Amino acid sequence: MEFEVVELKGHIIDSNILSQVLDKIIMMGGDFEIEKLDVGKTNEDESYARLIVKGENIDEILGEIQQLGAIVPTKEVKTKKAPKDGVLPDNFYATTNLPTYVRIDGEWKKVRDIEMDCVIVIKEENGEKIPVCKRMGLVKKGEEVVVGYEGIKVIPLEKERSREIFGFMQSEVSPEKPLDYYSKVIAKEMKKIKKNNGKIVWVVGTAIAHTRAHRILERFVREGYVDALFCGNGFATMDIEYALFKTTLGMNDRAKVVKGGYKSHLVAINEISKAGGIKKAVEKGIINKGVFYECVKNNVPYVIGGSLRDDGPLVDTITDVMEAQDEMRKYAKKSDMCIILATMLHGIATGNILPARVKTVCVDMNPYVVTRLQDRGSHQALGVVSDPCAFLHILEKDLLS
Repeated sequence: MEFEVVELKGHIIDSNILSQVLDKIIMMGGDFEIEKLDVGKTNEDESYARLIVKGENIDEILGEIQQLGAIVPTKEVKTKKAPKDGVLPDNFYATTNLPTYVRIDGEWKKVRDIEMDCVIVIKEENGEKIPVCKRMGLVKKGEEVVVGYEGIKVIPLEKERSREIFGFMQSEVSPEKPLDYYSKVIAKEMKKIKKNNGKIVWVVGTAIAHTRAHRILERFVREGYVDALFCGNGFATMDIEYALFKTTLGMNDRAKVVKGGYKSHLVAINEISKAGGIKKAVEKGIINKGVFYECVKNNVPYVIGGSLRDDGPLVDTITDVMEAQDEMRKYAKKSDMCIILATMLHGIATGNILPARVKTVCVDMNPYVVTRLQDRGSHQALGVVSDPCAFLHILEKDLLS
């Protein structure tokens, strides 16, 4: 039976990193011996563990526990050339969204633009080898792609020492959570981020427009709490329809469908097409209110990602989903907080491209959406099962009163 010595450092006890590593070893048919364990004596002290890991499939075990933060024996990273555009060499290394380093020429170098479910490519810039995270479809023939698990170091996120709510999403997903308290903490964090010139990305679904909560989002844009907006064709169309006709899918503020309202959203799409896009419609005075009006007026970028069910779509909608992903990445990578409201499709898509350090809030009536975001590995996240419209009303009071 083969064996290797691995190490764990940091707050590995209260962040459950040590227990996760041991569970993974056993689950994969391996065995372990704790050779040394030094437990921190205070809240601030770090702990250290040295393990002897044994198993017939030792390489596979090391690969799995490495992604949990285990430090494996130091070796140089290995690469193989991509055989074709968009085709990876066998045994390629798949990334997590945690900070990752690779060992090149005896030096640990941080991987740029890290996100989950991608690969690491070693590029040369000014004679220096630089590790860069890339999605599979962007890999070009001949590029050096990292393979195996040697020479790779993943840094796990540890629980906040202050026990704040933006920790690991380990608590049970339930609607029985104190929404007022969460709103106050989120508002406080948003103010802190803006004070430090940080970035907040919002991801919203159609329910925000249907419930008229988009009017609160308009105010957040004006007050500088929205630095980028991600949504689908549906929300964008409803926001514009409301700006033109005060209806969403033909429904007015009294929840009545107006005469001819069944085609109001199509008329809204057509007006934007005639104007040449949302920005031009604002500049021409066709749209004079709404979330997108405020985005244009306040130079807030937006990404409208298309889907199979879209009407129209709006000329601003990016119908190539991979192109939409890449456009979202431009803003997601620079963000410090992401707020996801009432959207499973765009919410999970955004969660997939966020670095683990980004503090994420997901509010949805459906517990599945919150759980799914957790399952995709969004570490610094707060999941709230509640009405996103009600949440926005409370947040408005806590943030702007």
